[in-house]
Amino acid sequence: MSQRFVVIPAAGRAGGAGPRPEGGGSQRPSPLRAAEPAPAAPAAPAAPEAPRVDALPILRYCREPSRYGDGNPRENSPFINHSEMEQESFCEGKNMALFEEEMDSNPMVSSLLNKLANYTNLSQGVVEHEEHEEDGKRREVKSPRMGTFIGVYLPCLQNILGVILFLRLTWIVGAAGVLESFLIVFMCCTCTMLTAISMSAIATNGVVPAGGSYYMISRSLGPEFGGAVGLCFYLGTTFAGAMYILGTIEIFLTYISPSAAIIQAETAEGEATAMLHNMRVYGTCTLVLMAMVVFVGVKYVNKLALVFLACVVLSILAIYAGVIKTAFDPPDVPVCLLGNRTLSRRGFDLCAKVHTANNGTTPTALWRLFCNNSMSSASCDEYFAQNNVTEIQGIPGVASGVLLDNLWSTYADKGAFVERKGMPSVPVPEESRASGLPYVLTDIMTYFTMLVGIYFPSVTGIMAGSNRSGDLRDAQKSIPTGTILAIVTTSFIYLSCIVLFGACIEGVILRDKFGEALQGKLVIGMLAWPSPWVIVIGSFFSTCGAGLQSLTGAPRLLQAIARDGIIPFLQVFGHGKANGEPTWALLLTALICETGILIASLDSVAPILSMFFLMCYMFVNLACAVQTLLRTPNWRPRFRYYHWALSFLGMSLCLALMFICSWYYALFAMLIAGCIYKYIEYRGAEKEWGDGIRGLSLNAARYALLRVEHGPPHTKNWRPQVLVMLNLDEEQRVKHPRLLSLTTQLKAGKGLTIVGSVLEGTYLDKHAEAQRAEENIRSLMGTERTKGFCQLVVSSNLRDGMSHLIQSAGLGGMRHNTVLMAWPGSWKQEDNTSSWKNFVETVRDTTAAQQALLVAKNVDLFPQNQERFSDGDIDVWWVVHDGGLLMLLPFLLRQHKVWRKCRMRIFTVAQVDDNSIQMKKDLQVFLYHLRISAEVEVVEMVENDISAFTYEKTLMMEQRSQMLKQMQLSKTEREREAQLIHDRNTAAHSVVATRTQAPSTPDKVQMTWTKEKLIAEKYKNKEPGVSGFKDLFSLKPNQSNIRRMHTAVKLNGVVLSKSQGAQLVLLNMPGPPKNRQGDENYMEFLEVLTEGLDRVLLVRGSGREVVTIYS
Repeated sequence: MSQRFVVIPAAGRAGGAGPRPEGGGSQRPSPLRAAEPAPAAPAAPAAPEAPRVDALPILRYCREPSRYGDGNPRENSPFINHSEMEQESFCEGKNMALFEEEMDSNPMVSSLLNKLANYTNLSQGVVEHEEHEEDGKRREVKSPRMGTFIGVYLPCLQNILGVILFLRLTWIVGAAGVLESFLIVFMCCTCTMLTAISMSAIATNGVVPAGGSYYMISRSLGPEFGGAVGLCFYLGTTFAGAMYILGTIEIFLTYISPSAAIIQAETAEGEATAMLHNMRVYGTCTLVLMAMVVFVGVKYVNKLALVFLACVVLSILAIYAGVIKTAFDPPDVPVCLLGNRTLSRRGFDLCAKVHTANNGTTPTALWRLFCNNSMSSASCDEYFAQNNVTEIQGIPGVASGVLLDNLWSTYADKGAFVERKGMPSVPVPEESRASGLPYVLTDIMTYFTMLVGIYFPSVTGIMAGSNRSGDLRDAQKSIPTGTILAIVTTSFIYLSCIVLFGACIEGVILRDKFGEALQGKLVIGMLAWPSPWVIVIGSFFSTCGAGLQSLTGAPRLLQAIARDGIIPFLQVFGHGKANGEPTWALLLTALICETGILIASLDSVAPILSMFFLMCYMFVNLACAVQTLLRTPNWRPRFRYYHWALSFLGMSLCLALMFICSWYYALFAMLIAGCIYKYIEYRGAEKEWGDGIRGLSLNAARYALLRVEHGPPHTKNWRPQVLVMLNLDEEQRVKHPRLLSLTTQLKAGKGLTIVGSVLEGTYLDKHAEAQRAEENIRSLMGTERTKGFCQLVVSSNLRDGMSHLIQSAGLGGMRHNTVLMAWPGSWKQEDNTSSWKNFVETVRDTTAAQQALLVAKNVDLFPQNQERFSDGDIDVWWVVHDGGLLMLLPFLLRQHKVWRKCRMRIFTVAQVDDNSIQMKKDLQVFLYHLRISAEVEVVEMVENDISAFTYEKTLMMEQRSQMLKQMQLSKTEREREAQLIHDRNTAAHSVVATRTQAPSTPDKVQMTWTKEKLIAEKYKNKEPGVSGFKDLFSLKPNQSNIRRMHTAVKLNGVVLSKSQGAQLVLLNMPGPPKNRQGDENYMEFLEVLTEGLDRVLLVRGSGREVVTIYS
């Protein structure tokens, strides 16, 4: 029995609110009425109220869902809705109480399945836009009902069969012969078939929204490849529109109405140029008209699509009917030959030199074309005089055996005569080809690779089905079936047409591109039955429709790319009219299409769009091959008949066809795609689409990591792989941003960079702060252009966290070998003793891990990446050799623009027993072999007695250390002590200036704590712990500390004298003492060593050699 529970919040009861009424049964209140206030309930008789407890924990969840789970909602999903209404539905049952704390982020399976069942993949196409335009509001779109035949097969058929079939296929067969033409068509059809197999695998691997090839490539290969190939596909579609418009104008001006030409040729040589100008004029007008039709309403294009398809089908049927008819009744298509040369029938009707009538002969129009007058004694063209005129049938029929004559290729140069093999011809020596003679000449040079480029656009259009994926009833079934069937059908039509054309039509007619020997009639039209006009009109309307569809599809493709946001400068083309029509994209498409029309030659435009389509198909095959080889868990296509080898073969064939068609066009197309790829990579928006290139990168990274796991790199390959230790403030912001600037200048994007930091606390409590800190660090890395990884650790204390980072940062062989950190500037503050303790322990950790350590002192004074040093020195003080890192760091820094103009100087220290002259020579030779240019100077440090200043400084250091350990001073007294020592240090600087004139002795030193001061403090505080204190005045400094301080003071004096004006000083960093009791003294030594220097980089090598003189 269904039950309902009502839980009244305690706050509501305390406020006097009565219980909320609830209807009986299991009905739920309507969601639309959920927000309405409930009507007041009738008063109920009073009853003793028992103590109220929540009946079930799940009810507490329903009341306060935010108290359960981890409190952080997970990634949003189109199938997961976190609305209160659905949370209430989750809470109705008692049986799932075990999972109540997960229900705020994980829905019940029943809810998920319900949403999946109601999910519909609606098209983003033009139909909805038109309905929006008509009704004034967007209608509710019905479920798509297009099947395989209407939705995929017929659109592919219409796009594949087009202008090349009607205008150029006969000419290709005549020039290349039946065998080579068969090879051309077979290669192109094989390429598209392999591409269709790969496309089917991708299209059936999940739901493909309307977007076609661009969506598939971008989601499979990533935004860089997707944007580059998507734009190439857009350019190909746009130039295809130009090709179809040029084909439409060629049919109109050549075969329908030649008299409509605006520009007339004055001479025979100018006919080709005049034709190109007419194509440009008519083509531009046609483009403007088509663009206006697309702008006004695409619904008219969609309604005319069936008419255009009918034209294509009727034209194909007319061709086959004409071929069958030639078997028993060949058409009468006379062709006039002079010798073996084909003559153009545009200037004469009778194919004879003279006409016999009334027992006399009269010269014909052909005679007057070759001779200067109509008399028999006239001076005629020599070839005309020595060769006979014959007339043959242009279409002898399929049973004539002409197939054997057309098997082989007949390539020719530009301007060559179209000659018939086997006809008698008397050659004329040194013939000067007179202009105006009615010969049929070749307009361009023909060869195999050029014909491949011209033919390939006739097999494009296989993406028409995938572009309509949003309108299909079952896209995963319809796209493979319809596309492959359409390719099989069109391949059969093309291959059979090649054989039938070669078997039915005379070779000279096949090579006559514009039908000049047929009085300007379309060659394929003369073969068709019942009338040539079936082909002429059908091809005219089909090419016109194909041009309209290109102008319809290309702007939407550009709009899809622009709305993805991967190419910033294209975002303006994502906008359009109120109903979503891509107005700006249509304008750009028309402008690009106009450039193709200005070329004005169908044979020149076809190879251009072949490049772009071939590149698109190549990457479709690459996407399928990559996904198959990676075997990603999400790669589960329903289409099973694919293999990575087929995809790889298709990709190779596409690449080969690109260079076969035109190697310079191929390089140009690849250059365009490469520039777009790099632009998206550099400036484009970051997108994560789960693409195959990301998976490929992971696999390649895994392989490379396994390869470098075996051991440390060779000295020649060594470079600093840096772990940068950042400190954060209370708001999780980076304290020293210049540390990342130094990292960028040192690394310049090469090698490994890990930016690490530690948050103190527990991970569960600090999870949100850790995310915020990581975002801040990543943002700063982007600002400073630091290329690397961010790794943040939450630890119970900073010391352990830093140790964990040093031990575990990196992966496999990609681990850091150098730690970069800032000098703890506040280490002298008595309330911050942990800073110097953590610092010293980090130094010990890096030494134990055999890692180099770089400590930047005064890091806030280091230059930013935008600064440039126009002059200055980088001084290296090479005191001890610990691997040569001191030599390498200045070289790496000078590769960056900040330090490029700085000079490198190397100082080394000579002792009393050293030969400083020989040391300088040896160092110069060493640097020469290292290929490092630097000035060399040897500084002699003469041993002298320990000065009073050094003794006093050591004594002050030990006094302070002893007092802090034994007196346990309060905070106020610590501040007073720190101030006294600070005053003493200030006074000590005056000693430096006067110690050469009046050196003082240790027993004359005025100590900070005198006996009187100590007694006064003892009687003032009267603390029991102080009474047993040692007499600080009787302290004597440790001899080891005196020697260390002496070294620090002397070396600091030498460095200041030589490098005080240097832009950067690199100095060997001495190691910490083995006895941990002297850690504070160690910090003092380092402070004295670097005192007075602006920018210091303390360097402690790992002990292994990092530079070598060998190649």
